[in-house]
Amino acid sequence: MKFIQDHSLYLVTGEEYNLSCSTIDVVRQAIAGGVDIVQMREKGKSYEELLDLGGKLSALCKESGVIFIVNDDPYLAQDVDADGVHLGQEDLKECSLEEARAVLGEEKIIGISTHSFEQFDEAQESDCDYVAFGPIFVTKTKDYHLGDSEVPAVVDAAQKPVIFIGGIDLGNVESLLNQGAKNIAVIRAIVQAEDICASTKLLKERISQYGE
Repeated sequence: MKFIQDHSLYLVTGEEYNLSCSTIDVVRQAIAGGVDIVQMREKGKSYEELLDLGGKLSALCKESGVIFIVNDDPYLAQDVDADGVHLGQEDLKECSLEEARAVLGEEKIIGISTHSFEQFDEAQESDCDYVAFGPIFVTKTKDYHLGDSEVPAVVDAAQKPVIFIGGIDLGNVESLLNQGAKNIAVIRAIVQAEDICASTKLLKERISQYGE
């Protein structure tokens, strides 16, 4: 069984944010830069397209020892032999955590998105394996953000790995790390970088420095 290790860099894909290359190429370059976890989050694709892309990403991540997570759909995660699934608050209304666990089994990873300390607290009492908290900073994927005032409280209360997400980049990541954040998720900071491999490496180095 795979686990989310502390001081992990977590890439969320999004073809709509890519500048000049495919999601496969983005992931390949991010893996070369040292990313630890990849989540396939592709909106607007058919199940067949997601099955094709997910199968390719799953194989690529397995070759490299990188954890591969599918967004939203435990059945898709099962079909592409992903390491797990990530469920948002809306997803949980369609597919309960219990249903996702029944589909994937005990060996797979299940993550949950939370957008308040109350949701975070509730998620910690559930059968999930990690909790995402955010969006911390302004981001194009959401029309709101939480700010970083609750980061220390989340860190102090954490009983499971916490992934901080939302508008995080090289310019603000250290402010979170200084407050105790260990695991960081990004989209645009990697997929829109001029040099994806180099930017991934820099982010990973910043995160790793706080684990020494």
